[in-house]
Amino acid sequence: MRLRPLALLVPAALALLGSTARAEDTNAAIAAAAQAAESKVVAWRRDIHEHPELGNRETRTSALVAKELKKLGFDEVHTGIAHTGVVGILKGGKPGGVVALRADMDALPVEEKSDLPFASKVHMEYNGAQVPVMHACGHDAHTAILLGVATVLAGMRDQIPGTVSFVFQPAEEGAPEGEEGGARLMIKEGLWATAKQPTAIFGLHTWPGPAGTISYRSGPTMAAADTMKIVVKGKQTHGSQPWGGVDPIVVAAQIVQALQLIPSRQLDITKAPSVVTIGSIHGGVRHNIIPDSVEMTGTVRNFDEGIRKDMLARITRTATSIAAASGAEATVTIDSYGGGVTYNDPALVTQMEPALRAAAGDKLLNSPLIMASEDFSEYQQDIPGLFFFLGGNKEGVGPGQAAANHSPLYFVNEAALVPGVRTLATLAVDYLQQKAPK
Repeated sequence: MRLRPLALLVPAALALLGSTARAEDTNAAIAAAAQAAESKVVAWRRDIHEHPELGNRETRTSALVAKELKKLGFDEVHTGIAHTGVVGILKGGKPGGVVALRADMDALPVEEKSDLPFASKVHMEYNGAQVPVMHACGHDAHTAILLGVATVLAGMRDQIPGTVSFVFQPAEEGAPEGEEGGARLMIKEGLWATAKQPTAIFGLHTWPGPAGTISYRSGPTMAAADTMKIVVKGKQTHGSQPWGGVDPIVVAAQIVQALQLIPSRQLDITKAPSVVTIGSIHGGVRHNIIPDSVEMTGTVRNFDEGIRKDMLARITRTATSIAAASGAEATVTIDSYGGGVTYNDPALVTQMEPALRAAAGDKLLNSPLIMASEDFSEYQQDIPGLFFFLGGNKEGVGPGQAAANHSPLYFVNEAALVPGVRTLATLAVDYLQQKAPK
């Protein structure tokens, strides 16, 4: 074995120690700046929470975001992408690569039932009806956190080697009927040209868990989500004479039962979990009339693209075959509004784990698979991405006790905001430092 001269080893070791020291200094500066920005982040979060807006209608929120980015002296602020999306470009003082950070801005048609002094009392039109609106999934916190990251990084831009693209996205929860929206529309409208084509993207989501904890996993993380609509066409007749027609209600009931056998009996459950849920059934107007048709809607979730395609084909085949066997007709419509599997690139995860540990310390946890979906997956079709979860429980609320996302009682502990800012900012700077010219 050939030994390198000590004269060569010592400078290399000193350089490594110096690099480590610089990284620690940078992380400490980010942590201090995130803490200093806390009052602003809390104020933004409360303002956005009190004034929620539905997907593709986030006009007030996007105006607030654009205003704050301009105040921070961003090099570019682009508005009106995918209806109400905002992209801010912050160029560092040193040459380097490009990284993107994303937050979603839209609220949900949910009536808030919290006792917060800034609870929402807003109503908006949703698919033709007036509905109460609430930030029941933490997007108010996501937007405020990313504004906090913008504040931190704008204050240290001279030390940043490269460019950070801030993506404030509308309609993550889905666009109104008849409209496009969300990540897919941002990409379609040229996001990566506007955002300077990053080589990685990071994002977070508030989630039930101890406040300030950071949870992540490598590979499949959140499920692909497809909506399905099944219309069963029978033949209307008197309820006392079912033989005189074709009962679509009975056929629909058979289809519902059979769909549950697809994940439990037809798919290899050792590869990845899958779920089929029928969430609504509508048919008939009177107790003694067998209706002409029944409409069902539902969701399909899984973590593997191959299984996903196979499962959707089986759903269509099952529904149409059962209907045909009874003399009815079934049409199946599939819409992949929620995007594909949220997949954390394993190489990127390995690369960024030291930065996650530096930001989260002993509050860094492993995440289980999450059956909910995220259209952050749309960005990951183009570039490697890392999506993680930020715990936001009230003090004293243990595992399984917190209100779930989309609940009228959903709660985000504001003690989690600074850890969110610190983690996203640390990831962005650390990534760019690793990519900087040597």
